Amino acid sequence: MPRTLEEAVAFAAPAVFVVLWASGFVFAKLGLAYAEPLTFLSLRIGAVLALLIIIVALTRPKWPDRAGVMHAALTGLMVHGLYLGGIFVAIEHGVSAGFAALFASLQPLLTSTIANRWLGERVAARQWVGLALGLAGVYLVLHEKTATAGATPLAWCALVAALLGITIGTLYQKRFGGGMDWRPALMVQYAAAGVLFALGALIFETRVVHWTPQFMVAIGYLAAVLSFGGIWLFYYLIRHAAATRVTSLFYLVPPMTALMAWALFGERLPPLALAGMTICVVGVALVVWQPNSRTPRAGR
Repeated sequence: MPRTLEEAVAFAAPAVFVVLWASGFVFAKLGLAYAEPLTFLSLRIGAVLALLIIIVALTRPKWPDRAGVMHAALTGLMVHGLYLGGIFVAIEHGVSAGFAALFASLQPLLTSTIANRWLGERVAARQWVGLALGLAGVYLVLHEKTATAGATPLAWCALVAALLGITIGTLYQKRFGGGMDWRPALMVQYAAAGVLFALGALIFETRVVHWTPQFMVAIGYLAAVLSFGGIWLFYYLIRHAAATRVTSLFYLVPPMTALMAWALFGERLPPLALAGMTICVVGVALVVWQPNSRTPRAGR
């Protein structure tokens, strides 16, 4: 068990991250009923930038140099811009949310392959088995929600862009973003992604928004809790753990999302999906388990 506050944070961080990241799909489903995807994302990014401006103005952190700003902007375009934009556009153009989640679940395998070569992270045979089990478990969870019959070529391009964005962006942040203060770094990242979303909404969408209470709740939650707290936690895990271990947690997001959808929306949760959840847990355990470790810390 953790013995200090730092160990307690590291111990709880992976579980909290999975819950927060999974909740994003639930609130995105709520908000997308009232606005087009890039318009929705532009407003979400605008809200989180307003929050960050207040925090930076009050705390006055040290800003990164020009190279640091460039690294942060590139990370933002990949992790926030390509990933979120790609997933939302793909769903808008005929891909089911389940298939989008399944496709995005290729990330841990892709990340571990690249990290093995680019970052020099050794991926043990046990971890490769865990990654494969995790992907199989995700498929079982989502197998009834993987319709792609109406998907357009744009949807497939958007899915590939999302997968590459979150994968390369995670590794880029691991390599170049660890030394920057999170407050200005996140501000630069979201500003870069916000410009991308705003331009996309201006060119391709009507920008009509229905300002219902449900939409306001979705924007507020996604900005304050997920885009702020969830992303900070994601970068905390990247900074303190190997990229392969961190990204393997994404295998637990679809099962957690399915549980939330069952509890909140009454969506069906078949026995095969429950079996898939169990397999996901076993797969992630094989990846993150560290032999001879006294405390299952997130980063050491």
